[in-house]
Amino acid sequence: MAMTDQIRMKIEEALSPTHIEVVDESHMHNVPQGAESHFNLFVVSEGFQGRRLVQRHQTVYRALADEMAGSVHALALKTLTPEEWAEQGGGAATSPQCLGGSKADR
Repeated sequence: MAMTDQIRMKIEEALSPTHIEVVDESHMHNVPQGAESHFNLFVVSEGFQGRRLVQRHQTVYRALADEMAGSVHALALKTLTPEEWAEQGGGAATSPQCLGGSKADR
């Protein structure tokens, strides 16, 4: 199973999100092709209601503990409640270019 699918499945089980985006950004980093090591995860869930940002991230990290202990090297997180997402216009997060460059750039 692709790591994006595995991440999606575990987050859906843990948080029943109303919106989820999992983007493999490994190609933007200096890693071997097909590494599946760098991800951008955007989650909208009622489960974040009343929780501080650090608590939201801890919830995600607990759900993905095996992946974080394995091949996942970096995880960019955006965690919102449905109300916060609506206030922001329903957009998704993007990651900046890796300062270390990509092997694809060489």
